[in-house]
Amino acid sequence: MGILNRLQSWMQWFTSDPAGFILYLLYFAASVLLTLTLHEIAHGYVAWKCGDPTAKMLGRLSLDPRRHLDPLGTLCLVFLGFGWAKPVPVNPRNFQNYRRDDFLVSIAGITVNLTLFLLSLALAVGFNGLLWKPEVISFYGAKELLSSDGIGYAVLLGGAGADNIDAMRYPWVQYIQRFLLMFSTMNLCVGIFNLLPIPPLDGFHILNDVLLRGRLTLNQNMFQITQVVLIALCLTGALTGILSAVTGAVEDAVLNLMLAIAGLG
Repeated sequence: MGILNRLQSWMQWFTSDPAGFILYLLYFAASVLLTLTLHEIAHGYVAWKCGDPTAKMLGRLSLDPRRHLDPLGTLCLVFLGFGWAKPVPVNPRNFQNYRRDDFLVSIAGITVNLTLFLLSLALAVGFNGLLWKPEVISFYGAKELLSSDGIGYAVLLGGAGADNIDAMRYPWVQYIQRFLLMFSTMNLCVGIFNLLPIPPLDGFHILNDVLLRGRLTLNQNMFQITQVVLIALCLTGALTGILSAVTGAVEDAVLNLMLAIAGLG
């Protein structure tokens, strides 16, 4: 969905259901801030442990999201579903082992995001039985109530929870479940996006360190060009379809596995 389409969709939603739209934005904002902040703190913390105190000295190990948010990257995340934060400053000359430590720093943010995705989705699976009555789960199926394209996600994040109290065992659980579902989706999207092998994303460093053994170097001009290309791909929506398909497939596979383990598949 392009920016104009997203804006039009949100305007229609706000006009028809302002309370539901504002509720969605609150959970969305909390998920964005936490996801991007923890992603960048992970980079800075691992860099510090690898011998580079640059991020720590510049205050990038802070939980204050203002230190981490990139305006354009945040807007792309809001309107396109995929985005980035302000890269953590790293001085690789402080690393004890450049290629190993560069890889560890690069993979740290993605690892945190994917771990949070797994943890929050697992908790959502656990809370599902507390939120919905057994007959509701039996009728719709647990997956339909948990998937990001399912009815449960639409009801809870669309602000219609109050209209479905009769279907809930413990209505207060909906406030927890809303956050878990949004947070799991946000972390998966940011984690998958950062795997792209395009500077300045983490995937470029991972590709260079693992497959190319550090042989690929970019001067400042080339680095800026690749950044412009990345921004253009995001703003035109060229990446949205591919990344949406990948994140959807990953979420579907993980959710199926978790439901099977829980005996709910």
